[in-house]
Amino acid sequence: MSNSFVLSGESVTDSKPYLYGACGLDGIYLLNGYTIDERDGEEYVTIKNIDGLHCAIGKHLVTERKALSPQELRFLRNTMDLTQAELASALGKNSQSVARWEKGTSELPAAEEKLLRILFLVHCMDEEEVSELVDFLKVQLEQLDSVDEIGTRPVQFCLNEHWRQKAEAA
Repeated sequence: MSNSFVLSGESVTDSKPYLYGACGLDGIYLLNGYTIDERDGEEYVTIKNIDGLHCAIGKHLVTERKALSPQELRFLRNTMDLTQAELASALGKNSQSVARWEKGTSELPAAEEKLLRILFLVHCMDEEEVSELVDFLKVQLEQLDSVDEIGTRPVQFCLNEHWRQKAEAA
């Protein structure tokens, strides 16, 4: 299955989609946002807003793919401009683990894969989005800090198709 990407604000040409193999992934096609020039019999491709394209491809991978392949993991790491050691540190692992995941000789554990997905999404946020997320998390953590003791208030649960916490009376 192929994935096609479009640059906003540009019209889509009727020409054949461009297979973007330079990203290291199979099946990534560009419908616009690139130019192909020929010099001395060689084709040269220029891609507009390549960082934005890589974030779009990465967002697709982390939100649409069930499991990440070794190539997709490498793509995400490279897009975040991290070394294997830096990614390993962020995930609480060692660089050899990341190398094995990228070679496909061992599986990326589920917890580390989820954290990688979150790290990538945060990487692609602009400063305002990160600031809003940080502010939201601060409020949530401050509310937790305001609780006197863990588990001092009774909490009621009820079964109504799915378990849920019962809303507190006002």
